[in-house]
This record gives sequence, C-alpha cells and structure tokens, in this order.
Amino acid sequence: MDSTVAREQALDAAEELFYGRGIQAVGMDAIRGASGVSLKRLYQLFPTKDQLIEAYLERRDLRWRKRLAAHVEGHEDPEERILAVFDWLRQWFGEPDFRGCAWVNAYGELGATSPRVAAQVRAHKQAFHGYLARLVTDAGRPDALADQLFLLAEGAMVTAGINESAEPAGQARQAARLLLRAPR
Repeated sequence: MDSTVAREQALDAAEELFYGRGIQAVGMDAIRGASGVSLKRLYQLFPTKDQLIEAYLERRDLRWRKRLAAHVEGHEDPEERILAVFDWLRQWFGEPDFRGCAWVNAYGELGATSPRVAAQVRAHKQAFHGYLARLVTDAGRPDALADQLFLLAEGAMVTAGINESAEPAGQARQAARLLLRAPR
C-alpha cells in the first residue's frame, strides 16, 4: 500500500474514532482495525500515538478553516461575513456526527499532559481568532470586537457540544448582531 494512501486511511480512521469516542478511549489497534493499515505500517507512519493525534488535529484544522472560509466568502458585505461565521457554526453543530469542538475535546483529554496536543489546540484557536480579526478589520470595526466574537463562538461551540443542539450558534449570532449595532 502506498504511503500516502496508508497515511490518509489511518488519519480517516483516527478522526472518526478519536472524534467519535474520545482520544484516550481509542488505541492504535482500533485505528489499525478501522483503517486496514497493518500495525507495523501504522507505527512506521506515526511512531507514537501523540504523533497520530497531532496529525489528526492538524489535518482537521485545515479542513475546518477551509470550510468556514468558503461559507463566509459567499457573502459580500463585511458585516454579513461576520454573522456568516455563526450561520456556518449552526450548520456544523447540526451535523449528525457533531460532538463538540475537536480541539476543546482534545485539550480536555490531553492538554495538561501532552505538549503536542496543547500546541495544536492553541494553534487552531489562534488561527480562528486571527480569521475573526481579519473579518473585523475588513468591516472597519475596533480590534476588540474580534475578542468578543471569538468568545461568543467558542462559548457556542462548547455549549452546542454539551447540549447536542445547534441553537447556541443562533444565540451567539444574535449577540454578535447586537455588538455590530453598538455605536463605534
């Protein structure tokens, strides 16, 4: 089996199992079984489980941010782009396999003991915050608004995961709209 194909199969299995069951509940043998990649090959590709977790979070981050940007870029008005973030979150929260934020979940499980996981989580959150900051700048709004929007979005992610509901995105969107209507 080609290394690229084996790597993708292993990452597909890791993502499904880690996100669906939790990272600590899934061993390398389960990844082997779900991916069809031999245990020997799996360890050649990812010598440690931490490296597999890191690769899973990194790949998921790229896809997540790409999907968000594609949705937001469908809007021309800079303020509507900000609100579109919350519309996209609502769609994501409504997906049948939604289990909350993969990075918050990973940090909750391993952030205190795995510097690699903590670094991946911080990088993802910083990238998301940076994206919101660019949207805020494009809308001609004060920089502090990005911090407020970030907290709204993050709170919605955690609440949606716990409550198994897409509604927190709508509530966060309403709050974001109020912040956008506030005097500059």
